[in-house]
Amino acid sequence: MKRKLKEENNAGGSGIPASKSQSKGKGKGKQVKRQKSAASANKSDVVWPEYFNSLFKTFKAINTVLAFVSSKKQLAVTFSAIRTSVEAQLKHPLEISSIAELKALLPDLVKFSYVPKDQLQVHGDKDKDFQLPSRGAGANSMKGGGGHILILELADNLQPKKSKNAGFAYSQPPAVSPAALKKLIDERNEACKEALDNLVIHAGPEEDPAALLQDAGREYLPADPTAPAVPSQPEASHVVPEHKDRPAIASVVKEILEQPWYKEQIVHHQVFEPKPPLDGSVDPPPSPAILQALADSRNITGFYSHQARAIEEIRQGHHVVVSTSTASGKSVVYQVPLLMALEKDPDAKAIFVYPTKALAQDQKASLEQLLFSCEGLSHLKVDTYDGDTPQDARATVRETASVIFTNFDTIHASILPHEDTWRKFLKNVKLFVVDELHYYTGLFGSHVALILRRFRRVSAAVGNRRVQFISCTATLANSGPHMQKMFGLESNDVIAITEDGAPASQKDFVVWNPPLVDPMQPALGRASSISEASSLMRFLMKKGIRVILFCKIRKVCELAMKTIKADLSNEGCYDVLERVRPYRGGYSREDRRRIEADAFSGQLLGIIATNALELGVDIGVLDAVIMLGFPMTVPSFRQQAGRAGRRSKDSLIVLLTEPFAVDQYYANHPDELFDKKLEGLMVDVDSRVVLEAHLQCASYEMPISLSDEKWFGTALPELCDNSLLKDRDGWYHPHSNFLPYPAAHVSIRGAQDEKYLVVEMDEHADSLKSIEEVEVSRAMFEIYEGGFLHQGITFITKEVSHDTRVAKVIRADVNYHTSPRDYTDVNALRTYRIRRAKGTLAYYGKVHVHVKVFGFFKIRNKTILDAVEVDTPAWDRDTTGFWIDVPRDILNLLRSLQLNVAEAIHAAEHAFLLQFPLSEDVRTECKAAEKEYKVTESMRKRPARVIFYDSIGKGGGVSARAFDNVQSILEQACDVVANCPCEDGCTKCVQSPACKEANQVSSKLGALIILKGFLGRELNYSQETLQEGVYTGPETIVDAPAVLATPDIEIEES
Repeated sequence: MKRKLKEENNAGGSGIPASKSQSKGKGKGKQVKRQKSAASANKSDVVWPEYFNSLFKTFKAINTVLAFVSSKKQLAVTFSAIRTSVEAQLKHPLEISSIAELKALLPDLVKFSYVPKDQLQVHGDKDKDFQLPSRGAGANSMKGGGGHILILELADNLQPKKSKNAGFAYSQPPAVSPAALKKLIDERNEACKEALDNLVIHAGPEEDPAALLQDAGREYLPADPTAPAVPSQPEASHVVPEHKDRPAIASVVKEILEQPWYKEQIVHHQVFEPKPPLDGSVDPPPSPAILQALADSRNITGFYSHQARAIEEIRQGHHVVVSTSTASGKSVVYQVPLLMALEKDPDAKAIFVYPTKALAQDQKASLEQLLFSCEGLSHLKVDTYDGDTPQDARATVRETASVIFTNFDTIHASILPHEDTWRKFLKNVKLFVVDELHYYTGLFGSHVALILRRFRRVSAAVGNRRVQFISCTATLANSGPHMQKMFGLESNDVIAITEDGAPASQKDFVVWNPPLVDPMQPALGRASSISEASSLMRFLMKKGIRVILFCKIRKVCELAMKTIKADLSNEGCYDVLERVRPYRGGYSREDRRRIEADAFSGQLLGIIATNALELGVDIGVLDAVIMLGFPMTVPSFRQQAGRAGRRSKDSLIVLLTEPFAVDQYYANHPDELFDKKLEGLMVDVDSRVVLEAHLQCASYEMPISLSDEKWFGTALPELCDNSLLKDRDGWYHPHSNFLPYPAAHVSIRGAQDEKYLVVEMDEHADSLKSIEEVEVSRAMFEIYEGGFLHQGITFITKEVSHDTRVAKVIRADVNYHTSPRDYTDVNALRTYRIRRAKGTLAYYGKVHVHVKVFGFFKIRNKTILDAVEVDTPAWDRDTTGFWIDVPRDILNLLRSLQLNVAEAIHAAEHAFLLQFPLSEDVRTECKAAEKEYKVTESMRKRPARVIFYDSIGKGGGVSARAFDNVQSILEQACDVVANCPCEDGCTKCVQSPACKEANQVSSKLGALIILKGFLGRELNYSQETLQEGVYTGPETIVDAPAVLATPDIEIEES
């Protein structure tokens, strides 16, 4: 009956349009549009049943009381607190069933549910007396036992106080005048009247509108989570279907369009039609034992074309890279050749490398099952050898395993430095497999490429020049060239297989843009993306559709889990809530393995994850992927999209956009997400900083001679002479600074942050339980003395010891989340090099990064409830980088044109990084809207310079690479910005997906002026030719001061 009522409301004038039409077409972007209702009935002539008159009177009484109560405090209001006041107006008892009917009638307006008592707190114990006094029998009977209270609220459109700070994301609670309060009451009364009118108008001739509403209201009766369970058969509408019985995605999308909470959010709908398999054959085929093992363990009875070709090429001795879609059976490509090699030589060995331990464990279980099913090979052992392998078990693994599952960290730090104990194993290695090859890029990829060269060098020295290298990837554009560069192979040695023979099920792709909070007031912005994700995910899970919600950062992951948990509790859907889990880095290994197992078994309906699950861990069948915000890069988008539909069933992909410029760009250009050609990945094996580090390691494994140039390139002789120690026989050994163990001095992922331990205290602080470890660089933003989120549960940080790095937290359900108040300064400290770039000079040297968290806000619904000061130590780190000072004449021009200088500098920095291929390992000082648009003048002035620095802890000298090519990168950036057809900047010219301030402070024209000024190009601008709005706020940028330089620096020419 709920469905029927919603359809009738949709047909009326309650703001929910009745008809929806969808353009047709295969594989094309289909814009979803809805028609406005054309109800012809004159609502002034509508005659209500008497029951509706009584219900409307009830609504008006509730509306009046709640309006006055909520205007006094920005806190949730309990049913028991207002009941007496409402009954005094009605002159009769207020029935809980009447409110449930109003909730069914106006689901977006009425909030009526149980919440934990503590969720009403803002200031902890200070809030215990906020509740209004209540009188009369039964007033307390509505309180949930066990700490839950029944809440009754009405949504309002009161506009919060506008911050004087134009760039501030949050607002103060609204100041409500009597006139505004009366207008609010009238508007809500009118909304209720209109909804009742609609119900009467659109009820069928044989239907009783009052009975329809009463019937629907029963489904909105709030469920007390702490009430004793009453055994009963649940209504069919509340039963989650078995997965095999879940509805088709196409019908689910159509049903979404009929929901009362659907408000034109779908701005793009594209259907990818199913693709049949393209079969291939292997001639001669693998042995009957292998074919039988494939059938028994994996239900594989044939090969797809890409699998067959790869097996053939590997059998012929080639190195192979397979670049096909996710879930296309790429593991078969290397597992079958492995079995064939083991049949031929039982002493053969293999090394399988995976980027994450979870993925390695997943693939290890798959191979074990396959070997166990293969006659003649079931006795062979595969094992894991990584940092978690106990010391006393390592020799056994090395001596008994035919296949080891490992990672490059272990190869670098444990296997190669001890090559003497690994010689027997290395001599027999036939296959070296690297899965998820696209993972290895940038500085980390450069380290891995040199580790692979070290491996090949050691293998050749022990007499094994026959190792075949196999790699797999799902999202790589330049797969062949990238593998050649990574492994140091010749181009004719590598076979790239990109034709995908795997079948594909139908995929529906939707771009979901949250609706405006108020279409009449666009300045209020769009609805919360987390709330939209919650509505969509809950709807899908109730249909039996298994969903993963990807979040870009850990905090959003936790906030999303908290929101969905609260919403499911409010709906009484505890059976669904029990089947939802968050998953992210920072959780203990045991927690992560348990969640993975629950997902694989099909027990879970929903997972809320960071990109920790972006890679190919098999977590069972997933029907839908929701991406909460554009996931930084198009390859990541495609990787996450591929997580759904991995078992040949139809699937749904949703990009739920945030209000940021990059998200809105892809909302307007969705075709680029699938049609855009991917850019090739980059590694820099010629980086002298990285190469020198690995030469130290290689010379420890075996002394280096000049003949090793074939492994490490032409820079080897100079680096060896300058950085290594040469003996009398001409062999090079590690420098004493790297002894006794060079690999310990070379961190391939960057210096690892120290960590804070987060421990949970019980109510009386009698016991402590470790729940999470948080890196120092992250801890300052997460474990100040405010709220902390873990697995969707809110904790209050009671005590932080920065000396012992321990944070003590206590569990507390509160109705707010916290947002840190912080700033970051990036300052040039000392100049080591100077380079000319046409019309300007670039400086390279020591850079200092200073991050300070000085307080936090308590926030609910983007409204500040409280501002708290905290005294936390600053985070100070030194690194290397380079900078270019903006000349005074350029500053004067920008100011004469009334352009915002901070916007211009910030956009110019991003324009430069967008043209630097290794930019993922370089950072810049992003400008925050909260500071740059502040009406009152900020005391924190920043120098007029563009500045770039190496990611903290990573080293690698990547910024030096940019500095060496500064002129060419500036020229390319300037040309791109000048020729980009966009008006205000886009992801191709000045807006970076990696900007931690969401590109809010940005001026394309300002960036172009700065870039042209650096290059000495003509600047012909006047106020009359400008199309941008003028900036009249206070200045936050001052002339850049001189930086101390090392004596006798010569200017390098580009």
